[in-house]
Amino acid sequence: MSLLLRNQVLEMFDHAYQNYMDHAYPADELMPLTCRGRVRGLEPSRGDIDDALGKFSLTLIDTLDTLALLNKTVEFEEAVRRVVADVRLDNDIVVSVFETNIRVLGGLLGGHSMAVMLKESGRMVWYQDELLHMAKDLGLRLLPAFNTSSGLPYPRVSNCTHVHALHAMVLFRALISLFLERALDFLWEKRQRNSNLVGTTINIHSGEWVRRDSGVGAGIDSYYEYLMKAYILLGDDRFLQRFNTHYASIMKYISQPPLLLDVHIHKPLLPARTWMDSLLAFFPGLQVLKGDIRPAIETHEMLYQVTKKHNFLPEAFTTDFRVHWAQHPLRPEFAESTYFLYKATRDPYYLEVGRTILENLNRFARVPCGFAAMKDVRTGSHEDRMDSFFLAEMFKYLFLLFAEEDDLPFNVEDYVFTTEAHLLPLSLSTASNSQELDDSNFEWTCPNTRLLFPDPAFPRNLRKPIRSTVDKSCPRPTTHREPGMGRPPLRAQDFMASNPEHLELLRRMGVSLIHLKDGRVQLVQHATQAVSAIAAEDGMRFMQEMMELSSQQQKEQLPPRAVQIVSHPYFGRVVLTAGPAQFGLDLSKSSSGMRGFVTVAEPYNGCSELSNGEIVAGRIALLQRGQCMFAEKARHIHKAGAIGGIVIDDNEGSSSDTAPLFQMAGDGRNTDDVTLPLLFLFHKEGNILLEALKEYREVEVLLSDKARDRDHTSPASLEPVDQSQLTTQEQTTDDSVLGQESVQPAEGLGSYVSVDVGEEPAVDGDSSSQSVDSLMADWQEDLEAFKQMEKDEL
Repeated sequence: MSLLLRNQVLEMFDHAYQNYMDHAYPADELMPLTCRGRVRGLEPSRGDIDDALGKFSLTLIDTLDTLALLNKTVEFEEAVRRVVADVRLDNDIVVSVFETNIRVLGGLLGGHSMAVMLKESGRMVWYQDELLHMAKDLGLRLLPAFNTSSGLPYPRVSNCTHVHALHAMVLFRALISLFLERALDFLWEKRQRNSNLVGTTINIHSGEWVRRDSGVGAGIDSYYEYLMKAYILLGDDRFLQRFNTHYASIMKYISQPPLLLDVHIHKPLLPARTWMDSLLAFFPGLQVLKGDIRPAIETHEMLYQVTKKHNFLPEAFTTDFRVHWAQHPLRPEFAESTYFLYKATRDPYYLEVGRTILENLNRFARVPCGFAAMKDVRTGSHEDRMDSFFLAEMFKYLFLLFAEEDDLPFNVEDYVFTTEAHLLPLSLSTASNSQELDDSNFEWTCPNTRLLFPDPAFPRNLRKPIRSTVDKSCPRPTTHREPGMGRPPLRAQDFMASNPEHLELLRRMGVSLIHLKDGRVQLVQHATQAVSAIAAEDGMRFMQEMMELSSQQQKEQLPPRAVQIVSHPYFGRVVLTAGPAQFGLDLSKSSSGMRGFVTVAEPYNGCSELSNGEIVAGRIALLQRGQCMFAEKARHIHKAGAIGGIVIDDNEGSSSDTAPLFQMAGDGRNTDDVTLPLLFLFHKEGNILLEALKEYREVEVLLSDKARDRDHTSPASLEPVDQSQLTTQEQTTDDSVLGQESVQPAEGLGSYVSVDVGEEPAVDGDSSSQSVDSLMADWQEDLEAFKQMEKDEL
């Protein structure tokens, strides 16, 4: 069986690789549905996903050592020649530091390792370390990203940036020093000392955790892998000690066999979410390296049962093993763990798991021009996408799973697999081989699996109850009918969360609506909870429409707006960064903006007709986020006669200093009836406005697309000033209505850059011109710091 499956892996690899070379090269990736290459800038932007594309033939570089491992030496040599001759690394384009590091730099180093091996065996005698020199060049272009006070890199860097040349091995040591030692030391110091957990997103300057949830999946997976493999490659005991400390906390708080659920780092007994993402599928493989086989078997079995339910691992799935995010971009992590478990146990069960992976790829993802990512595992729809990691990792692990020792051109035990499955030789290790062993070292080593499993039935006995648990939690949909369902299905564009009839229709379709703490509304469908099979299909269609509507709204990106306090004693010198709305008056088309006095709406959430309409009329209404759609709030204050609205976040502590701004989405209906401007303030900025109102009773603001300047001693009209005086933040869309988070999880520890240029000191009622001047001076000082930070980032 293994021989047939190994040959099938080779045939599938040839199908994917040859179609990339025929239809996409030298583009970064293949678009398998349209049979052409994906070139950044020529195709519609996909957001952060495109940051991996740097116009450097990404897929070819990422696939180099896979070609060598699969004994395709002719194709490997030709690929190396192409990379050396055709690839440019100095393209004027901003790329992801993480993705470029693991895919391109790793791919070049892995390719170099293979080329050296072949040269030593008498092939590729012409090779003169060209790939290593390219890796050095790329590494030098990445180094400026690490020029931060913490050692954590900026998330993106321009390929045009270059520092003075270094010897290739000196560069390798520099990368180890800058990234591993400085960055990992910083993260270790910033761990939560009681739980020994780290969050998923950190401010690279202040070291404050922006996201305090901790798990083993998206945003944090590679951190744990780096610790373990840094120890394997470099032999530094500190990395293993840190990994063991984190691992103990993971098993204490995050591991709920067979589940791995995110928790809050400060309150680790409190779950942070009720779903898991597919990137955690790598973790059983890491547990094998750690030597903790039993939980690896349990978690892997749970993942396998979810895979059999949905043909692939959904990008995210719930604790009862249903789809949370329906995409599957052909991720290799489950195949990776399958290989490591087979290598540790030699249990033929994992060969059957591998065969299931192969069959599903051929049945559901194979297309004439390659393999296409799944847009929705429930419907089988495709996405015009074949990421480079599919060739770099998936076929590497599947080939290793089915290959016999004689099939391999080298001993894989002499290499360590990077997070992108690139092969780095253990000979790179900087550790001494003459270390003395003491008894404590034995707790760090992998156990002998033959002694661990003297009974061949032991792994099977571990898997059986987990298979039963998944089957009971996620049964096949039942079909029964309920009278009175002859009404037309609810469409996404017509949905109103405040409409009781719509909520009842959702219930019948098996769709539940959850109001999240941050004000969004999340929709989740459980087909088995629908009143009939037809209703379940209607629910599926409704959810698809919601995701398409959400995706469309996310593309309509708008720049930030300004809320400027213009009354005494501020006189226009306090400017609050505000998020825009995708509906209502477009302030960018208004030369004067909207100026007026503010008042608090009653009810504060603005979700029903206002009881203080006579006070709100002619003023700008202050509203609290949550409970209903933004457009619904706007309609209520518009009906009361307000000239504008400001929605204040109800999430205490939120600030534009530490969170990306978002724009308020519509409700799926025609919003042409909303003609007033609506802006959004985070909790901190909103409190500044509320405190000013509490202190002075009459507070006048200007809503505009940019701050206006005025002499604080003169009531003259405001004039436009440089847009750079506004706090600059990354924007994301707030799907307040949709709640369908279709964003792909990102591998690796996320870094986050935030700046503080707008924190205003408190102003008391007796503020003099001196205090106003002091406020202006502080603001100007922060502005200069921000400008300098912008230069550093560029």
